[in-house]
Amino acid sequence: MNLTFKLIVLLAAGTTLTSCVTKKRFTELKTQLDNQNLELGAARKDLASCDDRVKSMLGQIGTCEKEKELLRNDLKNVQSNLKLREEQIQDLKVQRDNQVTQVGNLTVLSQSASDNIKETLSQLEKKDKYIHLLQAAKTKADSINLALAVNLKGVLKDGIEDDDVDVKVDKTVVFINLSDKMLFQSGSADLTPKASAVLGNIAKIIESRPELEVMVEGYTDNVPIKNDCMSDNWDLSVKRSTSVVRLLQSNFKVNPNRLIAAGRGEYNTLASNDTEAGRATNRRTRIIILPKIDQFYDLLNPNNAPK
Repeated sequence: MNLTFKLIVLLAAGTTLTSCVTKKRFTELKTQLDNQNLELGAARKDLASCDDRVKSMLGQIGTCEKEKELLRNDLKNVQSNLKLREEQIQDLKVQRDNQVTQVGNLTVLSQSASDNIKETLSQLEKKDKYIHLLQAAKTKADSINLALAVNLKGVLKDGIEDDDVDVKVDKTVVFINLSDKMLFQSGSADLTPKASAVLGNIAKIIESRPELEVMVEGYTDNVPIKNDCMSDNWDLSVKRSTSVVRLLQSNFKVNPNRLIAAGRGEYNTLASNDTEAGRATNRRTRIIILPKIDQFYDLLNPNNAPK
């Protein structure tokens, strides 16, 4: 402001005194004016540069404020984690104290536990012996049943069609399925002459094995029957099994204490009753040769295990 005023005064003075000022003086004043203009331009450049630096510093201050806020948040997180670690350390100390207590209790119980382990091992040894006993008994039973089945097939093969007799081993027993046409008159419990020969061969095998029992089961198809002698298929199946049992006792001297007669009626079928072939399959007598029940319980008695 002062600089501009000075320039105006000089110009006015120069205009007024033009006629009075010498050329040399005029040149000096012009030179001064030019120098002042140069200084003014330089000052303006310095001012613009200062403005830019001020703006830059304001930006840096904003960045620093943001970084300071981030650092504050980091500090809060560190303090929170530190508190969590202190809580975890406290929990670990509690667990350590509990474990020390448990170790002390285990030390007290160690003798009792040792005694219990010895008793358990002793019991396991006894059970192991019993398991071996059962395995040996099963192996022996399987061998006996196989031999029994082979003998039955041998004595029943002559003069008998395969469809009329079927010998099988099922788990712990041997059973023989005999067709009704080979054993009985149609719709009755009367045995045929051929039945006596077949049952006689079976009786020989039964008599050679006095430790076994014999169950005779009668089966029918689902065609209803009712006459003067039979009320229904239940009645027919029971009377057929009873006829077989009586024959084994009376004609072949099989001990009746070993014989069981049972009727299954039209149930427990082997095939569909919708066809003649299926009904023929279902009309059968099954002879089951099985261990006596007291022998079975003796087998399960742990007192019989090897010492």
